[in-house]
Amino acid sequence: MTNEKNFYITTPIYYVNDAPHIGHAYTTLACDTMARYKRLMGYDVKFATGTDEHGQKVEKAAAAAGMDPKDFVDKVSQTFRHLAVEMQITNDDFIRTTEPRHIKAAQQLWVELINRGEIYLGSYAGWYSVRDEAFYAESELIDGKAPTGAPVEWVEEPSYFFKLSAWGDKLLEFYEKHPDFIQPESRRNEVISFVKSGLRDLSISRASFKWGVPVPNDPDHVMYVWLDALTNYLTVLGYPDTNSDDFKKFWPESVHVVGKDILRFHTVYWPAFLMAAGLTPPKKIFAHGWWTNEGVKISKSLGNTIDPIELINTFGVDAVRYFLLREVSFGQDGDFSLSGLINRYNSDLANSYGNLVQRVLSFIYKQCDGKVPQPAEYTAEDKDLLIEADALPEILEQNMENFSFHKHAEHIWQVIFKANQYVDMQKPWVLKATDPKRMQTILYILAETIRKIAILTQPILPIASEKILDQLAMTKRGLDVFNQALQPGTPLPEPKGVFPRWVEKA
Repeated sequence: MTNEKNFYITTPIYYVNDAPHIGHAYTTLACDTMARYKRLMGYDVKFATGTDEHGQKVEKAAAAAGMDPKDFVDKVSQTFRHLAVEMQITNDDFIRTTEPRHIKAAQQLWVELINRGEIYLGSYAGWYSVRDEAFYAESELIDGKAPTGAPVEWVEEPSYFFKLSAWGDKLLEFYEKHPDFIQPESRRNEVISFVKSGLRDLSISRASFKWGVPVPNDPDHVMYVWLDALTNYLTVLGYPDTNSDDFKKFWPESVHVVGKDILRFHTVYWPAFLMAAGLTPPKKIFAHGWWTNEGVKISKSLGNTIDPIELINTFGVDAVRYFLLREVSFGQDGDFSLSGLINRYNSDLANSYGNLVQRVLSFIYKQCDGKVPQPAEYTAEDKDLLIEADALPEILEQNMENFSFHKHAEHIWQVIFKANQYVDMQKPWVLKATDPKRMQTILYILAETIRKIAILTQPILPIASEKILDQLAMTKRGLDVFNQALQPGTPLPEPKGVFPRWVEKA
C-alpha cells in the first residue's frame, strides 16, 4: 500500500485556551503550501489540522470565562476552523481531541503501552507549568520559571509514568539512522544534546483535575495532555486500525510541522511512545521559528498580537501567504512589519508579477484578436527565456523538499524579472506595424512563460494563479501538463488585473 506518491502532512493541533494568532496561521499556511505542492506533483495527499482541547490550562480558561469546558472548547475550536476557511486551507481533516474517535485512539495507545510493560503507577513531585502543560526539572528553571518564561508550580500527586529513561539510547540510534528525521539541522543537534544529557521517566497522567481523556481502567486519572494530543496524528489515519488503507498508505510518509517551542514533545516523547507501542515514528519533524512584531516579541500583555484574519481582510489571502513564506527562511525566526508586507506586495506582486501578466495578456487581447498568438521561428533570446522557465520544476522540487519556501519564490521571481526585461527589450508594441509575425512570437513566448510560472505559483498564490490560468484558458493545471504548450488560436477571455497596486487609504 505504500509508494513514493503518498504524502501525509500535519500541523500541530492548536491549543484552545485562546484565539488564533499569526503563529497558528504561519504553521497552517506552510503545511497547506506543501500539501498543494505535493498534489501538483501528482501525490496522493492527506493533510490534517485541528485542536487540542484537554488539560488543566483549558479547564482554567473555561472557568475564567464562566463556561463549561466542553462549551468553551466548542466555541474556541470553531475560531480555528474559521481561520482555515478564511485562509483557503485545503486540509482533508480537522481533528478535535474531544471527538469519540480520538478518545478511542488515545486510550488504545495507552493500553498498548501498559500491555508492553512501558507504564507503571507511582507518584509525582516536581515543577509543572500549566501554561506549557509541561514538567520541568529544577535544573531547567531560570529565575524560578520555566525555560519558556512561564510560571511553574510545585505538584505532588499520584501519577502513571512512562519509562522514558529506557529509551535514550534507542532514540539516539534512531536519530543516527534517520538523519533527516529532525529538521532543520540546528534543531536536530539541540534534541540530540538533550537526550544525551539523560532522560527521566515521564509523568503521563494527572489526578488533580478531570478535564482530559480518562485513563483506561482508572477513572481517578486523566491522560497527560501531550500523550493525548500527539495521538491525533494516528487518529486521523484510523488508528487503532493499523490495517486501514489510510494508515498503511500515509503513516510511513508522515511529516509533522511544529513550532520550535514544542520540538521536544515531538522528537523525544512522541517517537519513544510510538516505538514503545510497536509503531514506527513519523518520517520527519520540521520545526519552524517564531515571529516578532516590528522587532518586539509578540504577547497578549503587550497588546501586539497580530490577527491573521484582519490581515487577510485588508490585503487578501495571497498577499499574506506570499509575505509570510517569502520574508524568512522557514525554520528561522522572522519579524513582521506592515511596511514590509506592503513593500513585498507592491514590488513583487503588483509591479513584477501582476504587471507582467496584465500588460502581456492585455496586449494579446487587443492585438491578437483575443486569441493565443501564432509564433514563428524562435530567436536565441526567446529560447533563453523558455529555458529559464523550463528549469524551474527541478529547482523548485529541491527547494520544496527542504521546506525552503522563500527559495521557491525567489527562483520564480528571477524568471518573472527576466520576463519583464524581455518585454522591455523586445518592445512588441513597436512591431505591430513593422513585423506582426515577430510581435506574435514575442507575445507567445511571454504567454508560455506566464503559463509555466502560474502553474508553479499555485502552492503559494492559489487564488491569483487560478485567475491567471483562467485568463490563459487553461483547464489542466498539474505539473503533468507543464510541458503542454498553449495552442495558437485558442480564444482567451478579457484579462483582469490580478494584483492592483496597494495604496494606503486616506
